[in-house]
Amino acid sequence: MFLVLDRLTKHYGGTVAVDEISLTVEKGEFVSLLGPSGCGKTTTLQMIAGFVEPSGGGITLDGADLLAVKPARRGLGIVFQSYALFPHMSAAENVGFGLEMQGVSRAERQRRVEAALALVGLGALAARYPRSMSGGQQQRVALARALVIRPRMLLLDEPLSNLDAKLREEMQVELRQIQRNVGITTILVTHDQAEAMALSDRIVIMNKGRVEQIATPDRAYEQPASAFVAGFLGKTNRLAGTVADDRLAIGGRSFPAPLGYAAGAVTVTLRPEKIGFAAEGLAGTVRNRLFLGSQWLFQVETGAGLVLVLRQNEGGDMPREGETVALAWRAEDMRVAPAS
Repeated sequence: MFLVLDRLTKHYGGTVAVDEISLTVEKGEFVSLLGPSGCGKTTTLQMIAGFVEPSGGGITLDGADLLAVKPARRGLGIVFQSYALFPHMSAAENVGFGLEMQGVSRAERQRRVEAALALVGLGALAARYPRSMSGGQQQRVALARALVIRPRMLLLDEPLSNLDAKLREEMQVELRQIQRNVGITTILVTHDQAEAMALSDRIVIMNKGRVEQIATPDRAYEQPASAFVAGFLGKTNRLAGTVADDRLAIGGRSFPAPLGYAAGAVTVTLRPEKIGFAAEGLAGTVRNRLFLGSQWLFQVETGAGLVLVLRQNEGGDMPREGETVALAWRAEDMRVAPAS
């Protein structure tokens, strides 16, 4: 394993910010730390970078104890949310600053700066100053500055959060392509579920300083390890159910009960896109419908509670508000847990 976090912990007085996180990352892998504000993801990144000293646990990078190395000597490329560009320096000067501090010769520095700017698509803007650049262009300069020093690992702290939605999506594609081209191990901190799923080989979902699940994006989405993960990764329905006589009852519908569940109350989580309108099923009334362009989002009042339904827009007629409908889904699309 390239990067290893071993029961990494951080306390601030009586508050536990990070609670014994363990994680292994392969060389060249793209891993995202995902969770709500205050979950400990940024603190974890800062401990890797050396900006925050752990209260316990260890970090090794390529087999060496990273905690024994000063931050400036860890060989890490870091991109912050604010980009932290020098306003009085051009794009080329910003990118080359780290190389200058390392004592790299002028000719070598120029060659590497030109290559780094070309990598992020800014070769023609080398002389431009940050104030004359868009947010997306500034973000690329910050990325080029992090990559030009040829870091052992790239740390990204909410690097796209200041961009508008359309530009953020475009930069996600470019960032992933650059990461693949360079082959650099990357750790991203984000609170954006869609961003984490789009970019990552694996996601570390965090909550209150602890790891809820570590998995590939599709596995975390389709097989969430907890109700928190199911609710945080996209929209989900939480329905009350009852297990009895090897059957699972939800609002008048009956399914085979999952193996190992004793009789009693359970909570069922079900993704909105897994639910369809059918001739027979869970009866309900459409309370609201929203047109999202490529999709329709419905709120349906049922005997099991309010159910979200997400259907692709295929150009046909869709149920209207106030209309009575029947909802159906496959038993294998449900995730069942004891009622809390």
